[in-house]
Amino acid sequence: MRQHSFCSSALVSICLSSFVWAVGGSSTEHVLYNGKIFTGEPDHPYAEAVAIRGDKILAVGTNAEVTAAVGKSAENTDLQGRCLLPGLIDSHEHSIDGGVSLLTAEVDDPGISLNDLVIFAAESRKNGKGMRGDVLYITGLSSGHWLNTDDLNARFSTRAYANHPVLLAGSDGHTGWANRIMLQRAGVTRDFLAHLSEIERSYYGFDRNLKPNGFLVDAGLDKAFAELPDLTPERYLEAGRAAVQYNHRLGITAWLDPQATTADLQTYRRLAELSELEAHVAAFPEVHPRSETDPLARIQSIRKEYRNIPNLTVPGFKIFADGVAEIPAQTAVMSKPYKNTGLSGELLFDPVPFAALVTAADKQGLIVHVHVIGDRAVHEVLNAFEAARKANGNSGLPHTMTHVQFASPTDIPRFAQLGIIAALQLFWATAEEDSVELVKPYIDPTIYEWMYPARSLLHAGTVISGASDWPVSTANVFEAIYQAETRKGPEGVLIPSERMPREAMLYAYTRNSARAMNQLSSIGTITPGKQADLVLVDRDVLTVSSEELKDTKVLWTMFGGKVVYRAGP
Repeated sequence: MRQHSFCSSALVSICLSSFVWAVGGSSTEHVLYNGKIFTGEPDHPYAEAVAIRGDKILAVGTNAEVTAAVGKSAENTDLQGRCLLPGLIDSHEHSIDGGVSLLTAEVDDPGISLNDLVIFAAESRKNGKGMRGDVLYITGLSSGHWLNTDDLNARFSTRAYANHPVLLAGSDGHTGWANRIMLQRAGVTRDFLAHLSEIERSYYGFDRNLKPNGFLVDAGLDKAFAELPDLTPERYLEAGRAAVQYNHRLGITAWLDPQATTADLQTYRRLAELSELEAHVAAFPEVHPRSETDPLARIQSIRKEYRNIPNLTVPGFKIFADGVAEIPAQTAVMSKPYKNTGLSGELLFDPVPFAALVTAADKQGLIVHVHVIGDRAVHEVLNAFEAARKANGNSGLPHTMTHVQFASPTDIPRFAQLGIIAALQLFWATAEEDSVELVKPYIDPTIYEWMYPARSLLHAGTVISGASDWPVSTANVFEAIYQAETRKGPEGVLIPSERMPREAMLYAYTRNSARAMNQLSSIGTITPGKQADLVLVDRDVLTVSSEELKDTKVLWTMFGGKVVYRAGP
């Protein structure tokens, strides 16, 4: 492949100014040439130049080939050997929630010390950033905090907080902690816990006398969330704008939004009406198979309500198979019990009716997107997809399993056999407290050795899409690719044999994520006829070292032929 030198840092602002002038000129044709271009097309993954006409890609190839495809009046921009990529795509991010997190009290360091958390809480209470009504709400905390509920109660259930509700939310999106007054408001009392089954009680923390200690996971956290005052539509709109801008800064031009609520969908619609939804969004509302009599009818009704909205689709729904693996939650469903409790987690659906639901959804043209963590949960979800394929044949729908923290080696080949996409958050594949101390001592070693089995899935032919779960973690694609490639962490390397090749990760965040959104025909690769969604970065992401890769900077982001983000000088 022909190599080019990049713009020097002193020339970056000049190069960007030239580009902006080109796309804003009178010509409708533009040539970006002399670049190192990753197209995302496996048959011809690299090119030197791209031509754009309006909002579409016109030609891709060598400098000479592309120049020949346009008229004499086309504007030309020299990329100075820099790297051009398709617009990046996140196949699992809670974008509106992420936008809210940008506007509210989220800690910078999930592992913040308790003393610093107390200071942060006091500041957030004083400046109002952490207040939802009269509740002090702080997000982004590590699961390790929930092992110290006595200390949390000593700091946040007494003195200034004795009559002030406090809710702390984990960075994982599944766990949290509430102080005593907040628990009372939510109805989480000793009497409430006494009337729950053992499985139902596992979503709450308590002592030997069933006195709640404040820890909450999944259904327990939902009970506390129900007591948070709703945001206003204007606040949601502000969050939506912040989310779009955040994604643009990272080169992201499309995302799959799982668990999209009514407020999320209304926010996307308002952004579209204001011509501010400059991104492709595939929204997946959540279904609750145990409590809904006809969830597919509701999803089809939502699809009808939100059809024909520019840049927004509702191609299917999201469902939870299980919870999370870290102690003290341990709600992920494992094939062998957790060593400390003897429990194996609760499957959040009944296998037979779930298989029928998936089969009916597939027949109706609905994509099923499943949260799955434990190896037994993976197995049961694959069984449901297998039932759908047997009943309906291969519909071609890109059904997806997201997270896949653990999987049995016997189940790994089934992803490709059934045509199931694995949407992986490999930024989490790091040797640190959450993946070592909070997991390894408590699960069977034969399960642990298959933690985030990305390379095994790839070798088995699985289509892997890139995902962040933002705001659970950063949506920075290059930091995620670095982590997928190295699996390094403060405690070493997490299962080195599962490290991913870089090129495979670039496909994951472009072509494969477009496939997960069911929009590969229009986005995801630099191909003639597709929308001109492009991102220019400051280094050759195909050849730089891993350490250099994680510091990659986006110079500009283009959506539909329009530059929607440009880095400052």
